[in-house]
Amino acid sequence: MTTTASVFGAVHLGYIVIETNRFADWRRFGTEAIGMHHDALSRDVMRFRLDGQECRFLLRRGPAEDVVTTGWHIDDHTAFEQIEARIRAHGVPLVAGSDEEAALRGVERLLRFPGPKGITQEIYTTPRVSAEPLRMLASGFVTGDSGMGHVALTSTRPARIRGYFNTVFDARLTDYIDETICGVTLKIRFLRVDERHHSIAVAATRGLPIDPVRTRVQHLNIQAATLDDVARSYQRVHELGFGMALSVGQHTNDRELSYYARTPSGFEWEVGWNPLVIDENTWEPSTHQGISVWGHLPVGQTIVTKLAQFQAAARSLTRPENTVPALSGTGIPDD
Repeated sequence: MTTTASVFGAVHLGYIVIETNRFADWRRFGTEAIGMHHDALSRDVMRFRLDGQECRFLLRRGPAEDVVTTGWHIDDHTAFEQIEARIRAHGVPLVAGSDEEAALRGVERLLRFPGPKGITQEIYTTPRVSAEPLRMLASGFVTGDSGMGHVALTSTRPARIRGYFNTVFDARLTDYIDETICGVTLKIRFLRVDERHHSIAVAATRGLPIDPVRTRVQHLNIQAATLDDVARSYQRVHELGFGMALSVGQHTNDRELSYYARTPSGFEWEVGWNPLVIDENTWEPSTHQGISVWGHLPVGQTIVTKLAQFQAAARSLTRPENTVPALSGTGIPDD
């Protein structure tokens, strides 16, 4: 029997695991461009911090050049056990992380289970707080009850992904955006698990069964403490020669002001400021036309870039998308 009590509000995006062989580039990107705290644990492992928690981004050496795991902070053991019970009730295996794996992530214990698009999902209850002061170019980042930001995916089966996160975390639909890019109409769904406008965004192409993004995630987001932090990191990204995907702009739905840089692994990294916080008593989902009120203009787009995107889309046709059917079910259709 599945657990019926909701865990909404007790779930927060806690950490991200990235697999890469580009350690030197990632260190420069994370510290000198974005402005995060860096800890080198070994030749094959390093971490970035945003706040007091020991780990927000764990980078391990490997060939994927991609996000491989998302970690979710669960407020208490009751909610943790509810999530564990519902996953087991659907016949999906959970594996306990080793003590070493928990230590690398800066948590006391964790459970892992399969997630959409091959991204492993992990849950934990107690993050470890570092005694070491933060050494950052940024003045700070917003985490706390809202979690640390969001992840954005592209999908040919968006209703299934929405069904997955509803089953596991009781995720709620915040809103939609309809956007046309290069003649392709995208419908983007924004899902929340706490007060943050969204912790998961899912973009899907209408009538086009391809995924134009090579990586499992299209972008990650972190929230800067001040507008000045956004402006200064934007300047540093340019000065250090890292790619910029979209210039500074403001989104239509969550009103966040942000820019999108290209990471050394190829997916995008959004640094934003001041998104709205959801009031559960009054919020109603709606559809917005276009992702931006202003700005967010493509930077450095060339015919070579476009050809590379089409090649990635063609390759995606041979790459089946796993939505973990036992948890996603038939999915949740658009409202």
